[in-house]
Amino acid sequence: MNEFTLEHLNFPDFSFRVREQGQSKQIFDSVRRRFVALTPEEWVRQNLIQFMVEVYQYPLSLMAVEKIVKVNGLSQRADVVVYDRLGSPWLIAECKAPSVSISQDTFLQAARYNFSLNVSFLLLTNGHEHFCLKRGINQFEFMESLPKFEL
Repeated sequence: MNEFTLEHLNFPDFSFRVREQGQSKQIFDSVRRRFVALTPEEWVRQNLIQFMVEVYQYPLSLMAVEKIVKVNGLSQRADVVVYDRLGSPWLIAECKAPSVSISQDTFLQAARYNFSLNVSFLLLTNGHEHFCLKRGINQFEFMESLPKFEL
């Protein structure tokens, strides 16, 4: 793995368990309950997860990471899926490395996952920019912040 600097992202500062494994670094993923390769995209994902849990009080137990989603018969992976209390998918988060711009393609990728999951919210982030969208009748509408998780 190429080494990279853990750059400061547009999230509060959180503490993470990071370890060296051979020539690479790993970060503990509290959703998957194991260490995973620390890539730039994973750094964004882990910051987002901590933000959702610590700031917005999303239950860690209702999250899935790299959830397999069927799109046109092909298996793809949604970065983070948050479920409601009834176990239905509620929010899809698509994470990109900090160096990758959030674009129409990013939105379309998350929207494709939504054909299978039918969530109410999409969240797109590269750690610097965050876009949250709420599903309306015929389109998604931008929101000012993440939705509150209903208890």
